[in-house]
Amino acid sequence: MKPTKVYYSIAEVRKETDLPASTLRYWEDQFEQLAPYKDKAGNRYYTLKDIELIKQIKYIRNELHITRIQAIKNQLKNNSQKIDIRQRVSEILQQVRTELVEIKRNL
Repeated sequence: MKPTKVYYSIAEVRKETDLPASTLRYWEDQFEQLAPYKDKAGNRYYTLKDIELIKQIKYIRNELHITRIQAIKNQLKNNSQKIDIRQRVSEILQQVRTELVEIKRNL
């Protein structure tokens, strides 16, 4: 996601993270670090920091297969820097894979 805005709507975050809004709202209740701004109507607006945290949680859950909330919290607390590096490497590898598939399709 390009850092061109300060706040992103839940629809934009859903698209960026490929997570349903219900999961985003649930994680907001479970992870105190995840605290999107809410306007008077209750609409959520996420910062880039929020989005990065969501991606870390998703990485821990999906790639490390850690599903218990407390275990994910422990990973975030104790291994945040390692998780961030591993997550970024995983994202880059996924991008390369996508590009290679596209190149193969065009051959």
